Amino acid sequence: MTATGTFGLSSEARNLHWLLSNLVEEVPGLRSVAVVSSDGLLLLSSDPEQNAAATGTTTTSEGPRGSSADLATIVSGIGSLTIGAARLMDGGGVKQTVVAMEEGCVFIMSISDGSLLGVHAEADCDMSVVAYHMGLFVGRAGHVLTPELRSELRQSLEGAR
Repeated sequence: MTATGTFGLSSEARNLHWLLSNLVEEVPGLRSVAVVSSDGLLLLSSDPEQNAAATGTTTTSEGPRGSSADLATIVSGIGSLTIGAARLMDGGGVKQTVVAMEEGCVFIMSISDGSLLGVHAEADCDMSVVAYHMGLFVGRAGHVLTPELRSELRQSLEGAR
């Protein structure tokens, strides 16, 4: 996604799109990335189709199984489950969840007030590099992901449908 694809969005929204693009470009082995609100709605996606829909551009590629829309659903479900488990165990807030599978990995990290960053990566990814770059994204995005910005991001995705 390029800066021209974010025409009409606020500078904060464009900055988040840039941060997400940077995450995808810098970390080898990422399949898809999604930012999900506390109520489970997809706010930001690495999928070219989702980004094209949100910004009014066209694309002909089809997302793979495990795309950001699917990832958003998974992130929301796993996020709720781990938050519930942490409460039951008096473990405090959940910082990160990792699901390692034979054919891939899912990483989930808390951003702010319930929002989550989810990453679907190749099985042979360097987990420490993925976690490090996710932490950078969270550190940079957490303070700007206000209710107003979440609303703008959600409306940009909904308006494209």
